[in-house]
Amino acid sequence: MRAVVTVIGKDTVGILAKVSAACAKYNNNILEVTQSILQDLFVMIMMIDISNCTIPFTEFADEMAALGEEMGLQVRAMHEDIFNSMHRI
Repeated sequence: MRAVVTVIGKDTVGILAKVSAACAKYNNNILEVTQSILQDLFVMIMMIDISNCTIPFTEFADEMAALGEEMGLQVRAMHEDIFNSMHRI
C-alpha cells in the first residue's frame, strides 16, 4: 500500500528532514520524492510505502496535518486508492 504526501508553504530550513522523520517514526518508507522552490514557495510530493505503518492511516494523515500546522505549512497525506479514484473520473 502506498500514499502520496504533499507539502506546500514558505521555504524554511529542515522541511524535508522533519517530514521524512515523521514518516520514519511510523515505519513508512519514502519511495520517491520530488521538490521544488518557486521563488520562496516550497513544494514537495512524496510517494511512501505504508504497508508497515504502525498506526492506522487516518491517524498518520492527522499527524502529518498537525505537523504542517506546527511548521506553518500545508501537509497532506492521501491514500493511493483515494488518489487513484479521484483521477479516474
